[in-house]
Amino acid sequence: MSYTITPTSGACGATVAGLDLSKELDQATIENLRAAWLQHQVLVFTGQDISDADLERFSLYFGSFAGDPYIASLDDNPNIIELRRAADETTPIFADAWHTDWSFGANPPSATILYGITIPPHGGNTDFVNQKKALQKMPQELRSRLEGKNAIHSARRAYAPTGAYGDGEKESGKERGFKIKTSESAYDTQAHPIIRKHPETGEETLFGCVGYIIGVEDMAEDEANQLLMELYTWQTRPEFQYNHEWKPGMVVMWDNRSVLHKANGGYEGYERVLHRTVIS
Repeated sequence: MSYTITPTSGACGATVAGLDLSKELDQATIENLRAAWLQHQVLVFTGQDISDADLERFSLYFGSFAGDPYIASLDDNPNIIELRRAADETTPIFADAWHTDWSFGANPPSATILYGITIPPHGGNTDFVNQKKALQKMPQELRSRLEGKNAIHSARRAYAPTGAYGDGEKESGKERGFKIKTSESAYDTQAHPIIRKHPETGEETLFGCVGYIIGVEDMAEDEANQLLMELYTWQTRPEFQYNHEWKPGMVVMWDNRSVLHKANGGYEGYERVLHRTVIS
């Protein structure tokens, strides 16, 4: 298949046109896509009409499935999560704060892949922010305060019983279009370097941000919070962002090791359905 890879006008991302992901890809194409993904961090495949089996096959080109610790998969497919929001749903928008998926784990995933099935006519953008570029442009004074420091990551603010998706949301009586599995395990912590080398490219990048980061090792809470907020203010600046506008039939994959992402609302009164895989 003849296809093109065109960088977006944002700080990261590229559009792949001309590939049919319902068909098997040859090894040369897979290797080229992986190189493009590592270079651009976000790949957008346009014009797709694929089944869950196709999504699984495409995902496995890039690694094995990682599962999901806190979101239920499809009843008939443990590798795929359906992110569904009904037209009349009134719960807070899911994942609408900057984060990298599962940074609270010992071995966070490399890729997340989303397939847009039902896309509203407006709203629902997914925003990305390039953490390699944010580090490259960072003032030396701030960088020097981050170098050598480990951040303490945890899922407690989201997936613990006391978290955003925990008992309070359940008691509100409002229902989501998919099941979130809160757990005591969300209180666990995991340390990762704030500045670290990408495991494939070797390039330095920032990893994670407040939300899943609850502190800094060997630093007092007040001092750590101040540093983390300074980091957050810098690493999410508009000049480091790519704002993705969804259309039906798009497949988007991103590198959790070098970008942050967040969901957006703005599509009240419309249903939105995406299928997701996560790659270890």
